[in-house]
Amino acid sequence: MGAMPTSEPVIERAPGATARARDAAAPPRAVLLLACSAHFVHDGFSDILYVLLPVWAREFQLAFVQVGLIRTVYSGAMTCFQIPAGLLAERWGERRLLALGTAVTGAGFIAAGWAGGFASLLGLLLIAGLASGVQHPLASTLVSTAYETGRRRAALGTYNFAGDLGKIGMPAAVGLTAAAIGWRAGAAAAGLVGIVAGAAILVVLIHLSTGARAPASATPSASAWGIRDGRAFGALAAIGMIDSGTRTPFLTLLPFILITKGLTTASVGLALALVFAGGAVGKFVCGLAAERIGVIRAVILTEVATAIGIVAVTIAPLPVALAGLLPLGIALNGTSSVLYGTVADLVSADRRSRAYGLYYTITLAASALAPTLYGLLSDVVGVEPTLWVVAALVLATVPLALVLRAALART
Repeated sequence: MGAMPTSEPVIERAPGATARARDAAAPPRAVLLLACSAHFVHDGFSDILYVLLPVWAREFQLAFVQVGLIRTVYSGAMTCFQIPAGLLAERWGERRLLALGTAVTGAGFIAAGWAGGFASLLGLLLIAGLASGVQHPLASTLVSTAYETGRRRAALGTYNFAGDLGKIGMPAAVGLTAAAIGWRAGAAAAGLVGIVAGAAILVVLIHLSTGARAPASATPSASAWGIRDGRAFGALAAIGMIDSGTRTPFLTLLPFILITKGLTTASVGLALALVFAGGAVGKFVCGLAAERIGVIRAVILTEVATAIGIVAVTIAPLPVALAGLLPLGIALNGTSSVLYGTVADLVSADRRSRAYGLYYTITLAASALAPTLYGLLSDVVGVEPTLWVVAALVLATVPLALVLRAALART
């Protein structure tokens, strides 16, 4: 006797679609907590360098150009590996690559404690920087998939906020350890944290049954990058470039503006701390705000507030300028949490890792190049007019946001 017909049609799922559905079924909060932990550790490693650079300069008798090269090599390696990490994740899965990259980053800092000179130190940090490049695209993909039908921007805002906590916590811990028992032991202790974190990532993601990439879907993606709407993704990437290319030159030039207003050099650190504290809050709060008022309104609100805040800091007297740094930090950093969630809206799920890798590469490159370009402009016209140019360019995100709104409506 033949099989009785059923009332519902049988739908065949491609292996990749099945894997994505399984990833989306993982407990979202558990995935978010793991991604936050990875972001905490990796951003912490990046800013540990600021603690160790003076120590290395003294230990190895380095010139300032060598000190700068260390920072550039680590950041550059991390930026360059964003896209390869996204591509490799489609073959190996996020869980293995994220765990391996975290462990290798930790091992690089342990090995740096045994470095005998500048060349070996630079090589070890190059490897550590490349390994750390896996974190942003893969952790963002895990969170985006876990919150496929949930409050994705709020989740990514929380993930973004965790990175700032790592920038505060890990450098402080290494600084205290280095002062107590030496920088080599401090670097080794931080590296051990990375290795333990890598092992934990692998175990937890296996337990959650997520992050293992199955064979790709037989249905081809909209493009090689999985971008469903090229105009929308272009607008989003342009907003991200302007946003990232605003933060670094502003933070670079801010101390010079404040010193001309009468702030002492010793107090510059406190002023920057106000911006950083506001930035940490902004990354968390603006992700939540986007869920309530919408992506476009959140982008326009934060970018217009950033432009107004930058101009206000340049023209206001010192007490007013200092009072405005905390709210300016909220707007300056908050847009990024809104944008990260929108990447996932514009790309196919099976290409999400490589699309995040592409987006992070574009924005990080803008962040790296902007201080040099605006520095050249400052040499010609002065710091204050340069910051006015920065503020004016921020407002270019408003028409781009309107282009993005139309594209999101179609998507």
